[in-house]
Amino acid sequence: MMKKMTALMLAALMVLSLAACSGGSQPAETTAAAETEAAAETEAAAETEAAAVETEAAEAAETEAAADAGEFTTVEEGKLYMATNASFPPYELVSDTGAFEGIDVEIATKIAEKLGLELVVDDMDFGAVITSVQTGKDDIVMAGLTVTEERKQNIDFSDTYATGVQVIIVPEGSDIATVDDLEGKAIGCQESTTGYIYCSDTPENGGYGEENVTAFPNGANAVQALLTGKIDCVVIDQEPAKAFVAENEGLKILDTEFVTEDYAIGVSKDNPALLAAVNSALAELKADGTVDEILAKYIKAE
Repeated sequence: MMKKMTALMLAALMVLSLAACSGGSQPAETTAAAETEAAAETEAAAETEAAAVETEAAEAAETEAAADAGEFTTVEEGKLYMATNASFPPYELVSDTGAFEGIDVEIATKIAEKLGLELVVDDMDFGAVITSVQTGKDDIVMAGLTVTEERKQNIDFSDTYATGVQVIIVPEGSDIATVDDLEGKAIGCQESTTGYIYCSDTPENGGYGEENVTAFPNGANAVQALLTGKIDCVVIDQEPAKAFVAENEGLKILDTEFVTEDYAIGVSKDNPALLAAVNSALAELKADGTVDEILAKYIKAE
């Protein structure tokens, strides 16, 4: 009897032992199902990512196709609105008859013609031209506008059509002879221009500090301040500088460049089709010599 009870107890212990050993693991079927489900989720995620990439590529192709087909939009149907500051000769200015003229106006007119549009010039303060395109008030910006990384964050740029050079205007007899002499001087610039941006930057970044730079609404105001002794020099683009010096006795341009930069047309980031169309028209005008003819008309060889 005792042997029987002992045998039964041992059998019971073995059953319990087996149950304890198997209780912490999953059946083979359950593990296989989990692995299959995980694999399916990974495959689905990959398919979703691939679909997103394909959609993005399709949208880009659609935008490009629309541009190629001329399917761009403008502020007003049949017209191309150009934001500018018409006090920047020879790029844009107001003639004696009150008409807008200059390099940018003529190039923009030719671009508009190629796109089957009529150019409308919208004159404003230079500091407002980029915002005007961003907000949809105007279609393009042409204002002797320099391509900079900061501006690229706000608008898209066309291919370049001209090269600008920042120069220094001083009175005859000034002790400023080179760029190195600008430190500590009272510098005048047109507001929001690259000349102002460069000069008002910190000395660590190559500038002269905001406290030493005065921003004027336009170049003509800066030159008048120079003539009356309120500032020591004016930093501005070379071609406007030539015009201002020619009109005002007692001034000269230093024989040293401040910086060289590229001019391009600004377009809203929301209108890539228009940018493509503008670039296409500009390329044709450069290829057939029209842009060079316009530049030569206003900028005479030395």
